[in-house]
Amino acid sequence: MVQVITQKSAPSTSDKPIKAVTKKRSPATSRKPTQPVKQEPAQAIAKEPTQAMTKKPASAITQKPSQAIAKESDRTFAIEPVRPMGQQSVSHSTQPYSRFSFKAPGGKKESIPIITQYYPNQIVYPYGKIDRHIDGRLMQAATIAQERAHAHSRSRCWHYVKDALLASGVIDSRPKTELARDAASELVGNYGFKRLPVSDPFSAPIGSVLVYGTSRSVGHVELRTRDGFVSDFRSKTPSRRPLLGVYAKL
Repeated sequence: MVQVITQKSAPSTSDKPIKAVTKKRSPATSRKPTQPVKQEPAQAIAKEPTQAMTKKPASAITQKPSQAIAKESDRTFAIEPVRPMGQQSVSHSTQPYSRFSFKAPGGKKESIPIITQYYPNQIVYPYGKIDRHIDGRLMQAATIAQERAHAHSRSRCWHYVKDALLASGVIDSRPKTELARDAASELVGNYGFKRLPVSDPFSAPIGSVLVYGTSRSVGHVELRTRDGFVSDFRSKTPSRRPLLGVYAKL
């Protein structure tokens, strides 16, 4: 019994396991993993990135921008400053219709520029202000005078101012002076008017009486309105005569 067990079990345990482990498993672990790891990644990393980094960016950076900068810069500096500046300056200076030529009475030929566009400067005059300290009937007198006034003077300024003052009720009788320069003395002496501390006609309150003139002239009288001055005619500006004073009834 002892001899049979030792002879049969020895060859089965020594021959069969050695052949299966050494021959069949060694090629799978040694040869197959080495080929994809060493050869394929090395070709992909070495060949493909080098072509993309060395050839494509180099051609794009060195060739294309250099041509664009060299050609376009020559065109801009060589052509553009000459063409528009020279043509415009010559065309505007040599227009045949920019000046009008004519012959003066002495026989000399002259020319003047033609104005094709006109932009007037609008003159804005200050409006008259309301003073609550003066009699309110004076503003009514200014309104009455403005309704009766004409577009141009008729040399009856004091006459129309008298009618407006009497119609408004600020005075109870008609003034008797004939000259406009004497209106101030009569209004102060007979009707209770007072001189206001105003030297600018535009600063006179609405309804106040402005008296102009000198000792050698007839003078002028007018009432201050909201947007101008009125006597026997309407005006946006005051009289050019010397201002004697601004008067109102308080």
